[in-house]
Amino acid sequence: MVQLFADWYKRKFSDPHAVTLAVILIGAFLFIYFFSHLLMPVFVAIAIAFLLDLPVNKLMKVGFSRTSAVTTVVSAFIGLSLLALLGLMPVMWQQSSNLLQEVPQMVSHGQSYLLTLPQKYPEFIQAEQIETLINLVKEKLIDWGQIVLSASLNSISDIVALMIYLILVPLMVFFFLKDKEELVAGLVIFLPKERRMASQVGREMNQQIMNYIRGKVIEILIIGAVSTVTFILLGLEYAVLLGVLVGLSVLVPYVGATIVTFPVMLVALFQWGLSAEFGYVMIAYAIIQALDGNLLVPILFSEAVNLHPVTIIIAVILFGGLWGFWGVFFAIPLATLVKAVINAWSTSQQEPAGETL
Repeated sequence: MVQLFADWYKRKFSDPHAVTLAVILIGAFLFIYFFSHLLMPVFVAIAIAFLLDLPVNKLMKVGFSRTSAVTTVVSAFIGLSLLALLGLMPVMWQQSSNLLQEVPQMVSHGQSYLLTLPQKYPEFIQAEQIETLINLVKEKLIDWGQIVLSASLNSISDIVALMIYLILVPLMVFFFLKDKEELVAGLVIFLPKERRMASQVGREMNQQIMNYIRGKVIEILIIGAVSTVTFILLGLEYAVLLGVLVGLSVLVPYVGATIVTFPVMLVALFQWGLSAEFGYVMIAYAIIQALDGNLLVPILFSEAVNLHPVTIIIAVILFGGLWGFWGVFFAIPLATLVKAVINAWSTSQQEPAGETL
């Protein structure tokens, strides 16, 4: 066993380029793991910079200088973001408030309906089972209420932090885009010269992350807009709030769509009961999810998502547990990174040593 491990170690780490790649990956992982909570604005700015890099390059091709192109793109992004927030936030706040006020009534109606089930189906459902279920739901609602109250008590400090981020993040995005070459060159100085494999993986992941962020933002906008318009046309209450939730649910592959199904179903069920209108909403929602998974995702992520669904779910669980929201958001690129590293390592012994970059 020891000899097998020694042979594997010599085979994989005899190449200095492989050692460099391993050191870079371990160092980056430890740095992000221990300092991610402090560097969250930096990660947000980097993600936005990846998103805006393409329009900056497009403007430069038509004659803009890099500074003017970055200024134009960042200003347009900030303006559109403010318009979207000012347009959506009041509506979402009002609908969220109304929905929270109706939750006790929804719970009461649900409780009354559940209590009738033992009389209708005595051979399948016992009254004790319904009472246990109702008590469990009440306990969960109390727990959620305490979480909301705790979050509201901490909202002042969160608002102050948010205001600081709203100033710092656009500034960092501007300088990340404007001084991209200088920043990359300054980082490369600290890397060893034997970094052929690291450069190969870095180039691949740079393109993968850029495509993924851009595709994910487009997917959120399309699914959110289509869901909102569909819910409005069908007359569903809280259409904007539910449409935004459906759009944001694509951040978590497979799991997000499953979770958001419940509020959509419960609102429609409380509004119409088991009627044709309820069926129309659920059919429309199912069609949107089917088109997203079978048409939109393959178009947007044809190159970025070449992973098995089980691999994606495991990546969401693993990286989400490590880094929270951003681990979930970048779960697919991170899984692709692992795959790229494995491919580079497996072919390192067959490929001739190329010129270091």
